[in-house]
Amino acid sequence: MVRYMFASFEFAGHEMRLGQARALYWPAERALLVADLHLEKASWFAARGQMLPPYDSRDTLERLADAVKACGARRVITLGDNFHDDAGASRLDPYATGMLEALTRALDWVWITGNHDEAFGSLGPRGFGGTIVPELQIGGVILRHEARAGETAPELSGHYHPKLRLNVRNRHIARPCAVMGRSASGAERMILPAFGSLTGGMDAGAPEILGALQPARTIEALMPAKDRIARFPLWQSAA
Repeated sequence: MVRYMFASFEFAGHEMRLGQARALYWPAERALLVADLHLEKASWFAARGQMLPPYDSRDTLERLADAVKACGARRVITLGDNFHDDAGASRLDPYATGMLEALTRALDWVWITGNHDEAFGSLGPRGFGGTIVPELQIGGVILRHEARAGETAPELSGHYHPKLRLNVRNRHIARPCAVMGRSASGAERMILPAFGSLTGGMDAGAPEILGALQPARTIEALMPAKDRIARFPLWQSAA
């Protein structure tokens, strides 16, 4: 099993731990939050003539199981785009199906729906457990798929697959990151990186991401660096 490291920080008055596994652990809730699994993305592309290795769902679920073990979570909350399309659940191979069934039986599992899986009733016939909701609020924090521009309450979301582009020793690299905005009143909102294996990414400083986190006074990228959080300023209000 890969040993995942989680670095602690405070968000909206709660201790949170951001993992190198691209997951967020909420210790007080014993909850692991992951965004944008996009299960069965490879098979979706294969049906359209673009052949990709058909193991993305297995890899994503194996990493998710490892992250759960590493932090001791008793609850998993997904932040939408769980499958790449509404028919994705029916394309899971038997191994991935068994993994997902075992995970949803063993944990208190909440599926938040996203734009790729709005008709998420397709889970029912396959027997996967868990509760399906459009959004959720815990401890004063709203959990939803896509950040809502103009939101003034604390918010955790996904959707944008943020990645931070860095120049390290004359090498250009891109790494998944979280993006957090803080308003003038101190309210915090954060977009999590995509967890799925074939999710790609959008530049953390892209106008779409910065706009989604408005109103904000500052916006920064967060990346776990061993036992600490590295912060990279992305935007600051001129006011």
